[in-house]
Amino acid sequence: MSRTAPPDALSTVIVQPGALSPQEVVAVARHGARVELSPEVVDGIAASRAVIEALAEDPVPHYGISTGFGALATKHIPTQMRAQLQRSLVRSHAAGSGPEVEREVVRATMLLRLSTLATGRTGVRVKTAQAYAALLNAGITPVVHEFGSLGCSGDLAPLAHCALAVMGEGLVRDSDGDVRDAGEALAAAGIEPVQLAEKEGLALINGTDGMLGQLVLALADLDTLLTTADIAAAMSVEGQLGTDDVFAADLQALRPHPGQALSAENLRRMMTDSAIRDSHRDPDACTRVQDAYSLRCSPQVHGAARDTMVHCATVADRELAAAVDNPVVTLDGRVESNGNFHGAPVAYVLDFLAIVAADVASISERRTDRFLDVARNRGLNPFLADDPGVDSGHMIAQYTQAAIVSELKRLANPASVDSIPSSAMQEDHVSMGWSGARKLRRAVDGLTRVIAVEVLTAARALDLRAPLTPAPATAAVVRLLRTGQVPGEAHEIEGAGYDPVPGPGPDRFLAPEIETVVDLVADGAVRRAAESVTGPLH
Repeated sequence: MSRTAPPDALSTVIVQPGALSPQEVVAVARHGARVELSPEVVDGIAASRAVIEALAEDPVPHYGISTGFGALATKHIPTQMRAQLQRSLVRSHAAGSGPEVEREVVRATMLLRLSTLATGRTGVRVKTAQAYAALLNAGITPVVHEFGSLGCSGDLAPLAHCALAVMGEGLVRDSDGDVRDAGEALAAAGIEPVQLAEKEGLALINGTDGMLGQLVLALADLDTLLTTADIAAAMSVEGQLGTDDVFAADLQALRPHPGQALSAENLRRMMTDSAIRDSHRDPDACTRVQDAYSLRCSPQVHGAARDTMVHCATVADRELAAAVDNPVVTLDGRVESNGNFHGAPVAYVLDFLAIVAADVASISERRTDRFLDVARNRGLNPFLADDPGVDSGHMIAQYTQAAIVSELKRLANPASVDSIPSSAMQEDHVSMGWSGARKLRRAVDGLTRVIAVEVLTAARALDLRAPLTPAPATAAVVRLLRTGQVPGEAHEIEGAGYDPVPGPGPDRFLAPEIETVVDLVADGAVRRAAESVTGPLH
């Protein structure tokens, strides 16, 4: 799916001692923004490093500095072996397997680990933090694999693959996307590999950065998708000769959920001045008493999804402000063990959002299906076919939706209720948050595709209602599909995936048209087309 950088996208992100914003994470991860460390961050990192170096000389063992890790925490490590201890930790933990993780996920993971290093609570050296920024700015992306994290002690294997690349070992993709030896790629970019010192290996792998990065990216996508789901619902209500009366503000206020009110307002604004709607506004001409739930209850379902998202975003904001490491350097200079690396807070909301994706997709598929049934589509051809019997119209597009919705229901099963003990029972309860994040990415992709099929089908139905004309806002979306241009934008959308989608006619190869609309939905073009008429939607 194509996601071009918005016009107001950040080109540079300054890492400060405080939290990164979700917009900054997306700018670096998805759109390649540069990263810089503020002077305050450099000073704070140096101060906490001095604490670690003092403890390194202490004859009393300190976890992660002069001891082993996990179940080996009682083993004292002599001074001359401590650099080897950190290297061995990273090498042994870089044990991922399976498909390669997406570039934007790895970049988000690295940025968020850098943000924790910038808190001054981890005890790394300044040069180590600067190396993370250098890799991000050079477009060098460590090869990270899908399997290896249990979400406690954080995302160990994914973060270890990132740390390995900073050491100049393992595999990376360079700025051209080619797989290369990390040492060669760093040398070509003029980056010196880091020789890890006391505590640094542990500080680079002990965090929830992978699952948090995927949560932030998913929230950004869902912000567009839930608004687009409202747009699609409005097109479906209009195309099926439904009523917008049920979306009235006073009716919605009887059940005062904030998300429901916002969704209903979007639907009202989308259907304003619709000649199709006006054609059956006269009670004497309209015999339908109530629309089906998938039409009438769209604000209730979409609104619940919005409210759930607000909670999930609150958790993400808290986690963005966190310094997740073990042990940590406290503000008064102590080095203390803790359990903040446990991924439960993030894991739960990742599962919540998978439920949201499944249910919003489910109601979208039901709205689409109503267009195709001649007994329910209010005078349109069966399956919206040009010549029913000879043509099948959008029959199998709905099959595709149904297959995706079925998959989304499976992905909605929570990962966070599972736990597999590890590290000789030292890590005897884990969050599985990384697994929740991986399935959420698939769920977001599936929801995008389901909404795209609804938009494609509803646009065809609105065309078939001619000579009646749709509302200006829904008409703008139809025009986007037919021309490949967002109304009011001067340039054509770039890329082969944005070819215009023809209007109704005899059957043709449908898969490319579906992919075109998938890209238009994912990129926010459908939303922008509607907003060219309505102004900003919620």
